Amino acid sequence: MTSILKADLLDEIGRRFKAQFWFKTFGSIGFMALFFWGYIYILQHAFVLVTEMPLLAVDRLIPYQNGAWLIYVSLWVYVQLPVTMIVNRRELVRYGWSSSVISIIGFAVFIFWPTAVPLVDVDGVGTLYSAMRNIDTTGNSCPSLHVAFSVFTAMWLDRFVRWIGGAGWVRWFNVIWCLSIVYSTMATKQHVLIDVVAGGALGYAGGWVQARFGGEVREMAAAPDFAQIKPASRKL
Repeated sequence: MTSILKADLLDEIGRRFKAQFWFKTFGSIGFMALFFWGYIYILQHAFVLVTEMPLLAVDRLIPYQNGAWLIYVSLWVYVQLPVTMIVNRRELVRYGWSSSVISIIGFAVFIFWPTAVPLVDVDGVGTLYSAMRNIDTTGNSCPSLHVAFSVFTAMWLDRFVRWIGGAGWVRWFNVIWCLSIVYSTMATKQHVLIDVVAGGALGYAGGWVQARFGGEVREMAAAPDFAQIKPASRKL
């Protein structure tokens, strides 16, 4: 029975990955292109004086770590996971709008209150840091959209894993991945604790609204074969 259940789960995940494939692909590319265009434009056109964010005790305790960059950039894989699991085009659009609202709120803060993190002395180990500093000057600091989208994604994935009756370790892996990305934003010195807290609050708000008004978990019942695998998991 367990092997059949696992096979059904894998089949369902595969079906969801293939559903609306080109719509997901071009939609994600378009969203990313618009996001980075807006992000970089705002970064390069500050209309008011940029505020340097203060360093707190936690920021001083966390050392710069070159190895954290791999986790930092893994966000762009992580945020695609909910998109790959949505099968309904209407829900894809709704999810896109939720992500857009988070971006717009973050961009609005960047415009009216531009911030940057202090320059960190990482002589001898800061090759990646220096390269990133040249690209974005570690501006658009607060709130951290890296953290916001990590939290937003983690909340959606948790709902999905509970729906499919996934193993407990999958939920923990999701939490650990999210927290690792959050930590990496400080370990790479792209953000400070205040940015992280603000970004986490923004992502949580977006995730709460998505859970409250989004329909994807309800729409999962549209898969009749899978819907009977573990009906008790619908009770969220």
